[in-house]
Amino acid sequence: MANGAPTGVGTTAVGVAVMRMTESAREDRLFDDPLAAAFVAGAGWEPPPPEELDAERRERFGALAAWVSARTRFLDDLLLDATAAGGIRQVVLLGAGLDARAFRLEWPAGVRLFEVDTAEMLGFKQRVLDEQQAQASCERVTIAIDLREDWPAALRTAGLDLEAPVAWVIEGLLVYLDEDSVDRLMRHVGALSAPGSRLGITASSSGSCDAWRSTVGEQVSAMWISALPDEPEPWLAGYGWAARALDARDKLVAYGRRAPPRDNGRAPTWLIDAVRA
Repeated sequence: MANGAPTGVGTTAVGVAVMRMTESAREDRLFDDPLAAAFVAGAGWEPPPPEELDAERRERFGALAAWVSARTRFLDDLLLDATAAGGIRQVVLLGAGLDARAFRLEWPAGVRLFEVDTAEMLGFKQRVLDEQQAQASCERVTIAIDLREDWPAALRTAGLDLEAPVAWVIEGLLVYLDEDSVDRLMRHVGALSAPGSRLGITASSSGSCDAWRSTVGEQVSAMWISALPDEPEPWLAGYGWAARALDARDKLVAYGRRAPPRDNGRAPTWLIDAVRA
């Protein structure tokens, strides 16, 4: 990695940027993320050419890339629906990583987007954004804090309006937190969410995580700490959310893509859209 590039769990954000870069280069792309390539270059990461991978690894990495593309498009659509049709004007990206939605989506007027992540991640991201002279298409507020610290207080200090609904994105995050931390995070999110708030989550059950381990490799999978239940809807109901959980493969088909086969009947990788009553 280049000097100043994310380390630890942060390296996975670069891997996601690689997949978003690849998707953006397709003629039939599900989204366009022109900053993804800049993040990858800034990190000094050169992915191996596909021809250097054996057939099994190409297939598995293709399945992983399809999952990232599906979840990215799903959350794009959820946020645009929440802000345009739903009238929400606050968006929070927890563990924002190298998410470029503040720059690449066409936001309605008045949207304020909060990016919450570590100082290391946000510092690297800002250096690349400055080099690209990137201009956000909404009001962007960065909050440099570890999610193990008091991030709800930091959000309130940064201007989150507790009386107004908020659209949350929790993308590729929960698997890196232990069960107590997941519970604490979900309780905090609920406490900060006025009625009508929306929540977008990507989640995997323990069975789904096990099936992905050989794809992502030992270095990444060793950082996976917890997984959600096989039935996430009643789990989210316990935190006050009416949720709809979709199999990522079904969304890929809806987007006109061939869905990767399910390995050994594993539980789905979930795309979740939830509303606060």
